[in-house]
Amino acid sequence: MTKAKSSDRGASRRKFLQVAGLGAAGTVAMPQVSRAQTLTWKFQSTWPTKDIFHEMAVDYAKKVGEMSGGRLKLEVLAAGAVVPAFQMQDAVHAGILDGGHGVTAYWYGKHKAFSLFGTPPALGWDAHSFLGWFYHGGGEALYNELVNDILKVNVVGYLYFPMPTQPLGWFKREVKSPDDLKNIKYRTVGLSADLFKELGAAVTILPGGEIVPAMDRGLLDAAEFNNPSSDILLGFSDVSKYYMLQSYHQAAEAFEVIFNKGKVNALPAELKSILRYAAFAATADQLGMAYDRYSKDFEELKKRGVNMVKTPDSVLQAQLSAWDKVIEAQSKEAFFAKVLNSQKAWVKRTGAYLELNNVSNTMAYKHFFG
Repeated sequence: MTKAKSSDRGASRRKFLQVAGLGAAGTVAMPQVSRAQTLTWKFQSTWPTKDIFHEMAVDYAKKVGEMSGGRLKLEVLAAGAVVPAFQMQDAVHAGILDGGHGVTAYWYGKHKAFSLFGTPPALGWDAHSFLGWFYHGGGEALYNELVNDILKVNVVGYLYFPMPTQPLGWFKREVKSPDDLKNIKYRTVGLSADLFKELGAAVTILPGGEIVPAMDRGLLDAAEFNNPSSDILLGFSDVSKYYMLQSYHQAAEAFEVIFNKGKVNALPAELKSILRYAAFAATADQLGMAYDRYSKDFEELKKRGVNMVKTPDSVLQAQLSAWDKVIEAQSKEAFFAKVLNSQKAWVKRTGAYLELNNVSNTMAYKHFFG
């Protein structure tokens, strides 16, 4: 009796193993996802190889590769490797590139509302709040409306990395009043170009890698780019010694990563999600990287004899007044006004809470560090 039961159990076990696909060899069938073909996409940044922003593009690609288990690899190329920086979006749209890393202000020439998704007016918010609006306040739907419906651009995009406030920039002499900005040849991008024109500057729009050579040749009197690490790597301190800190021209900016829409739509759902969520992971990780590197390079610039000067309040107030004029002029275009009104509603609501709730860091910093 016992032997019969034991035999029955053995037969049942063999039958189960055969049905499960294990068989005599004892091999386990691997999930279909692991046998999928590996994809390699050309992914060009809008940054020179030596810029920390290009490092951040590489870091984003690394996260995509690791999160996908190597199934989706982004081959990162520097600005100009396939197309110039300002042509990157067109190349992704056409499928010449599979994706790219930059900022929306670079597409400002196609529609000025593009700049609202990367360099919006200084409404009393920072880049953290800006990204909050994008992902939780209706901004992403408006971005998709502009990109896919209005301009018919064949791309999918994600914003990430809340950038610290950008400096007024590099000057040949200290800026002491708004009058010092009048008639200077100044580099900036996006809506900031309209802002500085209102302040009386002669504005030139250039990609990052072209700024310092233009200053060296005297084609520019002053320029802004983004942060101490980019500025020191691009060589700003070699052509200027006055670094004006604090500004309202780009108080809330973020990166944009874009991909060819057809290529994204052909991906399985998990890889689509990885492209999106790798941006969220990079937001947290690269912010820490920025704080570390920016502060170290800020100290290095001091050692190189750069004069660090806080932008006077009179200049900051003049910028806000100039924003009033820029907003009024550009809001005559319906979609621009639609996006801006959404942003204002977000800042008015969230800012009321944050201004009252969040304690200023200044008092605590002075208490411990002087």
